[in-house]
Amino acid sequence: MKGKKNAGGLFGLLARQYLLFTLALLAIAAAVFALWMLYTARIYQAPDWDCLLADPALAEGRWDTLRRHLTPGSGFAVYDGDGALVFSVGEGFDERVEPGALACVPAWSEGVQIDSYELSGGEARYLVVAHTPDGAGGEATRTAVLDENYRVMLGGLEEGRTAYTPEEYRYLTGARFENSFTARATISGPGAQPLTLLLRETYPTDAQFTQTLRSSVWVAALFLPLYLAAAGLFIWRLRRRIARPLEALNAAVDAQSRGEDLRVGDCGGPREIRRIGESFDQFAARLAKSEAERKRLDEGRQKLIADISHDIKTPVTVICGAADALCDGKVPKEERDRTLRMIQQKAADLARLTDAFHEYSKTQHPRFELHTRRVDVCEFLRAWLAARYDEIDLAGFSLEPAIPEAPAYCMVDELQLRRALDNLLTNALRHNRLGTLLFVEAEPGPQKVTVRIADNGEGIPLERRKTIFEPFVTGSDARTGAGSGLGLAITRRILEKHGGSIRLNEKPAPGRATEFVLTLPLAEE
Repeated sequence: MKGKKNAGGLFGLLARQYLLFTLALLAIAAAVFALWMLYTARIYQAPDWDCLLADPALAEGRWDTLRRHLTPGSGFAVYDGDGALVFSVGEGFDERVEPGALACVPAWSEGVQIDSYELSGGEARYLVVAHTPDGAGGEATRTAVLDENYRVMLGGLEEGRTAYTPEEYRYLTGARFENSFTARATISGPGAQPLTLLLRETYPTDAQFTQTLRSSVWVAALFLPLYLAAAGLFIWRLRRRIARPLEALNAAVDAQSRGEDLRVGDCGGPREIRRIGESFDQFAARLAKSEAERKRLDEGRQKLIADISHDIKTPVTVICGAADALCDGKVPKEERDRTLRMIQQKAADLARLTDAFHEYSKTQHPRFELHTRRVDVCEFLRAWLAARYDEIDLAGFSLEPAIPEAPAYCMVDELQLRRALDNLLTNALRHNRLGTLLFVEAEPGPQKVTVRIADNGEGIPLERRKTIFEPFVTGSDARTGAGSGLGLAITRRILEKHGGSIRLNEKPAPGRATEFVLTLPLAEE
């Protein structure tokens, strides 16, 4: 079966489909997760402060062009040395801020993070913690405890700092802008004017975060239809690879049950199903061959019955007719002896036919067995020819034997082999004219002995050569009662039971009209 020979087995197909389905599910899950991440990224998008601070437009005063570095909810403001607002992007920046308050905002370049807590216990107390990276992967922590008037009671964030104004405290802790991160940077404006850049980015509130998560449920809901679509696709693929070949097998089986000769052919699918298809086709071919053989045997059986009836009917009819004539006194006295001899001859012919039918039925019986022994076939042939020589000579035939002196041993049933050879010799004597030359040759080989029995007589008609070994086939069209047509069928059966064969040589040696080639296997040493 071409085209799909490289297809794997059923287990390999299921394993591959399972792995592909698993990879598809992982890909779907990854895609849904990526889509969910993109959707929820709207909650908070950090501005690129480093790019903004490195942009040349900052020093050139083209501050409006810096909007491209911002994200929704972020902004910045530019203050001069007196704390006056020069430029801002975003809402909520103060028009004027004390320079001391701006100085309390953590510097962006230092990476300081300020955490503040209001302590409980009667009077207002504030804990401020500053986290500063130490450059080695750790951080240095400084703390300060402030009273209700923002005076330093314990610790300190700066050397010599003892108190903060309310404004300074709000800018220090980020409380000035609710739910936001602030940082400052010192820049040089146009004309090398020192300016303070206040950076602000707003974090989403808990309510905004919760609302965004709730609205992203539809993204997760995409997994179910995508899963069902992938499952349907792989089920279709499996059905196409398995169900369709099985349907082809089922159609072939149904056709066979209806007596139709339908083959599976290249049904495709896994290796196991293709093997079933191949086995089914082989079985169907054997079944068709068996059916043809059965029909041939039935036809042969019917022909056998018809031929037997024909061959028996002729002598029986003659005997009955002559006997009735004798009984009715219709035969003259001078014709009675001739009529009795005719009855005797037809009775003898009928006896020969009966004997032939008996021998044929014995050889065709399943229990037909040989009684073999180790025999030198060359010596056997010489003894057989010596016994039949007088008959050959009296018939006006000549004999040209070619049998080697070297022994060639075979396991032979002498009685049956002699009967087979007698049938060949009798046919040669019966169907050829006087003066015909007979040839009997033996040729031992490494594994078998080949025996040739031939003559230079009339030959066998071409239309009968293919069926010459069938029952009731004779060498001529006329069925005169001279032969039953069973001799060669019996001979073939005997040779086959010996493990040998017999055939009619289509191209006999020059000077020969008919040549039968017999083979017998050599006996083991």
